[in-house]
Amino acid sequence: MSGIDWAELKKAAIAAMRHAYAPYSDFPVGAAALVDDGRIVSGCNVENASYGVGLCAECSLVSQLAMTGGGKLVAFYCVDGNEDVLMPCGRCRQLLYEHSAPGMVLETLSGHKTIDEVLPDAFGPGQLEEYRS
Repeated sequence: MSGIDWAELKKAAIAAMRHAYAPYSDFPVGAAALVDDGRIVSGCNVENASYGVGLCAECSLVSQLAMTGGGKLVAFYCVDGNEDVLMPCGRCRQLLYEHSAPGMVLETLSGHKTIDEVLPDAFGPGQLEEYRS
């Protein structure tokens, strides 16, 4: 965890949250992550009148990751509209796992935890590679 500027990640998550489009839930969310090359990527939730197709902040964060050169996520921070720490939902934990560096750390309500702690025994690209070989 050394070298991670958690205050800077929180600041980026809050800035992203301020761009959220949440007219249905009135629950804006912002997320930010440190990439293994030193960049910070961020995203906000974008709702839709067809509720099931809304996008979580983590979705737009991973889209920004892909659009700006890829890489692996090293550290992650998510906030709600009150600027409080927010835990990613299950779908988003899976999405983060897919794009995480080994040992990626998340800010959580109960302190820093690795992606493996918040999504134990996860299924992802590694399992598919093992199956194919």
